Amino acid sequence: MPILDVSNLRVSFHTRNGIVRAVSGVSLSVPKGSTVGIVGESGSGKSVTCFALLGLLPSPPARIESGSARFGGHDLLQLTEKELRKIRGRRISMIFQDPMTSLNPCLRIGSQLAEPLQIHEGLSRRTAEPRIIEALASVGIRNPEERIRQYPHEFSGGMRQRVMIAMALITKPELLIADEPTTALDVTIQKQVLDLIRERQRALGTAVILVTHDLAVVSETCDHVHVMYAGRIVESAPVHTLFQSPRHAYTRALMRSVPALQPKGSVLHTIPGTPPDLARLTSGCAFRPRNAPSGHLCLTDRDPELIEIAPGHLVQNCPGCLERGAA
Repeated sequence: MPILDVSNLRVSFHTRNGIVRAVSGVSLSVPKGSTVGIVGESGSGKSVTCFALLGLLPSPPARIESGSARFGGHDLLQLTEKELRKIRGRRISMIFQDPMTSLNPCLRIGSQLAEPLQIHEGLSRRTAEPRIIEALASVGIRNPEERIRQYPHEFSGGMRQRVMIAMALITKPELLIADEPTTALDVTIQKQVLDLIRERQRALGTAVILVTHDLAVVSETCDHVHVMYAGRIVESAPVHTLFQSPRHAYTRALMRSVPALQPKGSVLHTIPGTPPDLARLTSGCAFRPRNAPSGHLCLTDRDPELIEIAPGHLVQNCPGCLERGAA
């Protein structure tokens, strides 16, 4: 039984320039204690999917057109704001993309860490302090008794991200959504942050949704991966299956774009063109204009659908994007 089961989620933004269909029929599930990756270029709908689950999209212009998100006997998409507040930050927590701006620069670190405990557990600032110190120590911040009285500008980028992790996990949530948690961090700090998330996940039994554009991070961290393009999942598989047998043209192009996965000295691969304008999408395969040299085989009369080509391995059934022999 998955801890989260999302079915046919559709999210649009109604703007002056038209309707932007940011998420189109996304379905995914998150088993207890697992790490599920959502990967794709900027603008593919990864973050919008997660923000929709927690009711964090501005409305207007955002509108959830359809779908369900079952969590703990509730459909998150049908809950009122008051009902969502009881879940958000307590049973489901989120690490936001930019540690430099996610913390309030006017409040001490201790006050910000105390807020989830004050809201969800009714603790006072004084009674919450031992939990705050323990949380900071658990993410590797030295001298937490002193650090809780400091402001965010007194922390480095990596330390701020550790604070964000401590804040997200201080209520021991059942599900953690990590939205690009290693953005703007150097490679050494990235590894420390990812190791820390894994360590706390094992200690608390928390399930994780990891949103990223970095396939190297996915290969080391995730159990199952969903590849998104133009608001849709184009391929979904267990992580080892995806890296050993990528079937969709977009997945293969992403992998060719990772220097570490290519032979030393080879020419760096780039995906031609740019992601489509989601306000002007036509029917058919959204990857068709960038799918050289097989774009002429892509569907034009209907949207491709996900089909299961192996146990747990789903891919869009577009003839131009499917690797030969995959269907």
